[in-house]
Amino acid sequence: QVQLEESGGGSVQAGGSLRLSCAASGSIHIINAMAWYRQAPGKQRELVAVVTPDGRIDYGESVKGRFTISRDNAKNTVFLEMNSLKPVDTAVYYCHSKIQTKSGRLSDYWGQGTQVTVSS
Repeated sequence: QVQLEESGGGSVQAGGSLRLSCAASGSIHIINAMAWYRQAPGKQRELVAVVTPDGRIDYGESVKGRFTISRDNAKNTVFLEMNSLKPVDTAVYYCHSKIQTKSGRLSDYWGQGTQVTVSS
């Protein structure tokens, strides 16, 4: 059993900042890339940022230069630092990773989602 638990969402005014965290726990053997996705009302889920175990990073075009993803491999945790937030960043943010458990099974795992609301 593996869980991804997110924290750090909330409401902020445009131009403000928020920091999201996502911790993986359970019967973990290997954690592959860890990523943040978001889904706004009426829209498809989109990739925000992804970081591999060796530190390679990629961002969605709309957040480049404003958001920073990082991970702490020792704590099985990924972070998303969001600066210069805009109302269009309003969405539910989800943590994702493909994790191999100690039993050898490789599966996709998602967090429960955390709401980020940016007001103008």
